[in-house]
Amino acid sequence: MRDKTDLLVIGAGPGGYACAFRAADLGRDVTVVDARETLGGVCLNEGCIPSKALLHAAETLRDAAHMGAWGITFGAPKIDLDALRARKNDIVSQLTGGLGGIAKRRKVRRVQGTARFSGANTVEIDGTEMRFDQAVIAVGSAPIRLAGWPEDARIWDSTAALELREVPDTLAIVGGGIIGLEMATIYSALGSQVTVVELAGQIAPGADAQAVAILHAALTAQGVTVHTATRVDAVAATASGLTLTCSGHFKGRITADAVIQSVGRRANGDRINAQAAGLTVTDRGTIEADATGRTRLPHIFAIGDVTGNPMLAHRATHQGHIAAEVATGHTAALGTTLVPSVAYTSPELAWVGLTEAQAKADGHPAKATSFPWAASGRNLASGGGDGMTKLIYHPQTHRLLGGTIVGRNAGELLAEITLAIEMGATLDDIGLTVHAHPTLSETVAFAAEKALGTLTDL
Repeated sequence: MRDKTDLLVIGAGPGGYACAFRAADLGRDVTVVDARETLGGVCLNEGCIPSKALLHAAETLRDAAHMGAWGITFGAPKIDLDALRARKNDIVSQLTGGLGGIAKRRKVRRVQGTARFSGANTVEIDGTEMRFDQAVIAVGSAPIRLAGWPEDARIWDSTAALELREVPDTLAIVGGGIIGLEMATIYSALGSQVTVVELAGQIAPGADAQAVAILHAALTAQGVTVHTATRVDAVAATASGLTLTCSGHFKGRITADAVIQSVGRRANGDRINAQAAGLTVTDRGTIEADATGRTRLPHIFAIGDVTGNPMLAHRATHQGHIAAEVATGHTAALGTTLVPSVAYTSPELAWVGLTEAQAKADGHPAKATSFPWAASGRNLASGGGDGMTKLIYHPQTHRLLGGTIVGRNAGELLAEITLAIEMGATLDDIGLTVHAHPTLSETVAFAAEKALGTLTDL
């Protein structure tokens, strides 16, 4: 290991490796340090990518079952967990191997180990000191563990759930956010009887209530039991299983063979001895950084989950590019609050910008328009169920302020809405843009046309 580097990136997740690669492209001498053997962080190794591989398998199982109504019948699926797990791992290995090759081509030095600050310009990596001129903290976050729960191998976090150790007959998921709902989608398709317990008044807290109601109904139709406004007061572990004692909207006990804790993530800022560098870490583990990524120390940057919500890989990637550019003397900043959110459930739920409830709570003048997917030819012809595209707009200027989509490929369709808001587009801009027919993307134009009074498809 070299004892000196120009730019040190601590953490090799989506933000860290993006930062390292961008800085290398700008001519910097870059070292990236991470405890894993591979690049990609939680997202690629044990989060975003493995979950999407399993969600694809779940969607295929559901599609095959639904084709019976179309006169096409398949035999009962035989699930080889070892083969499914191996396929998931192969996809992860292919992508992490690709990142390793990119790092080599860019001459980014990789150090496997755990870095902790020992001064304003030094870190200790497993007993060896390294000096740096500038540093980028990209150490991410970890699942929150609920206090008072027993230590039991049948209680999983999201990482353990994606290891696909087994398919339990009964599975309880505590937390109905994006991760919890994706786990429910996977395991219910694989054959588990799934129960989701959410403390808030709805699953996917913060998302549009009308869209969430569609997803809630779909999950129920898939056999998932959902309890909202419900608290888990106690968990007991016995040889026969786990018992959750609940209060609130649902009062009673839930027994399960396994339980997934999915109540959010906590930033890892308190794991790197940041105080030794002169940085302050909040009680949530976050490190404050401005729009350029700079912390209170101008030569140290922080990006991604360690800077707080929203803890999303695509936000970290953009922050990584910006930090690399600013550290190299360029002018750049994350000048937007538009960070899309997607739950890769069945159907998908995706949103960006203001929701109807947020606009009302914040006092924004706003109106909503929506188009039901029951009137979408492409949705029906593709076997799609209930869905909706909703747009939030300013009532006078018709400028787009937000959007929510629930339906198949909602995450892909959301990009048009995000770009429209960024560009200051109006309902007229969207409605007068020719969309291919028949497509799901038409629903965005149809929602705009409905508000403009020009829609002929309803």
